[in-house]
This record gives sequence, structure tokens and C-alpha cells, in this order.
Amino acid sequence: VQLRESGGGLVQAGGSLRLSCAASGETRCISTMSWWRQAPGKDRVLVAAIRDGKTNYADAVKGRFTISRDNAKNTVSLEMNSLKPDDTAVYYCNAADSCSVIAGIEMEDWGIGTQVTVSS
Repeated sequence: VQLRESGGGLVQAGGSLRLSCAASGETRCISTMSWWRQAPGKDRVLVAAIRDGKTNYADAVKGRFTISRDNAKNTVSLEMNSLKPDDTAVYYCNAADSCSVIAGIEMEDWGIGTQVTVSS
């Protein structure tokens, strides 16, 4: 599966951005789709995930970010509101492949990331 993110940019604190991720290739096998982020000098961490209509969020973004998915278009989006400087990071789209399972773990594909910068 190939993933391509879009929608990053520079925004002031308190503002909003919407990230989108388009999947192509063997999309029929995609199970969980998620957004991760990596700030400079820090590990990549999960922001939000969606599977079979169920969502989960990192505590840091609950109530501010909303993940949604359009299975017909093979896209996943992340609506980000009330942005804070701490949200500054490269945001990555991730898709788990239910057709590629090794030792009970679904293989994952990643996009190249999109930069989100929140100024104070």
C-alpha cells in the first residue's frame, strides 16, 4: 500500500489544520489506519487510529483532534483544532495490512510525512 499525506503547514496557536492521507495499491487489505507524529529529537508516537469505525486517541490530543476515514475513497483524515506549539511535528499516515501478517502482526506501510508547525 502506498500512502501520501497532504495538508501540513504553518499555523498560529489556537488555529486549525486538516491532514489527509490517500492510499493506493492493495487497499482492500487495509485494516487499521492511523496518524503518528514525530517531534525533533523525540520518538514517533501514535496520535489517532481508526478501525471498523472505532477510534482511539492519544491523551494529548483528545477533544482537539478528530480522525475520520472514507473507505470508498481510501482516505483517512485528521482534523486538528486548538493547535498548540507542542503539536509541532512531522505527521505520518500509517496503514496496517491484514493480508500481510507475520507472527500474528499485521505489516504496516508508512507515508513520507507532512510537517505541521504551530507558532506561539
